[in-house]
Amino acid sequence: MSEALLDEISALNSIYGPTTLLPSPSDPDPTIYILTLPPLNPSSSPAPSSSLRVQFPPTYPDVPPVILSTHSSNPSLPRGTAARDLSLFRDAVSAVYNPSQVCLFDAVESFNELLSAITSSSPVRSSRSPSPESAAPPPRPQDQIQSEKEPPWVLSVPFTELKSTFLARIAPVTSVSQAKSYLSHLLSTDKKVRSATHNITAWRIRGENGTSYQDCDDDGETAAGGRLLHLMQVMDLWDVMVVVTRWYGGQKLGPRRFALINMAARDGFVRAGLVAEEGRDQGRKKGK
Repeated sequence: MSEALLDEISALNSIYGPTTLLPSPSDPDPTIYILTLPPLNPSSSPAPSSSLRVQFPPTYPDVPPVILSTHSSNPSLPRGTAARDLSLFRDAVSAVYNPSQVCLFDAVESFNELLSAITSSSPVRSSRSPSPESAAPPPRPQDQIQSEKEPPWVLSVPFTELKSTFLARIAPVTSVSQAKSYLSHLLSTDKKVRSATHNITAWRIRGENGTSYQDCDDDGETAAGGRLLHLMQVMDLWDVMVVVTRWYGGQKLGPRRFALINMAARDGFVRAGLVAEEGRDQGRKKGK
């Protein structure tokens, strides 16, 4: 198995859950895996759409993966869903594959877009209702920002790989304006954070009268904010924001960067006491 495939498996399982891509338990061929497709909206039913049998040739990613067949379908879904998902995912792989580049993450994203188009429902990136609460706050004087009390950040351990470093900050928030204020304060008062390559953010907030607000920002790291928001949805976290800062080390990480972003966020959530202690001290510094 190539190092590129190992990194891709790690990234997918970190982003979408630890059972997303696993060796097939019923196939003697070790190149066959079971890919469980993530739901469009992980915070509501139904559970994952279907699972597929995927074969990775020994020369992958120089050649594309082979999408062999369906593996199973959620029994609560309409008949024919598995066949539909198989066809859509094959189309997605064909659309995104480039020789010598891993493609499963991009294929899953493309599949979700295709599925969203035919079901007339978009993947959740923001469930905000039109409200003054969701409007961008007016600019504030620099001295006012710097005089404000430091937000109650809880920091993750730093994760470093190939000289790129990822660090998450977690803070409780009760309103969108508070979340934006915390981010403004961080960027205005911490020069090292302000000069970082990316500051990826996500938050989920319960408002009054059953309203809720969730949003994210890639800050130039395409799809990273959506992955952070997806992680918070899977973990059912509310009234909290996360900022993952990345300092680029000069070497591309490929899909592995999404795993590192989520690893930093998970560690921060654990240290903030929002999730169980499992996996707390998994941070490792590499490349130094």
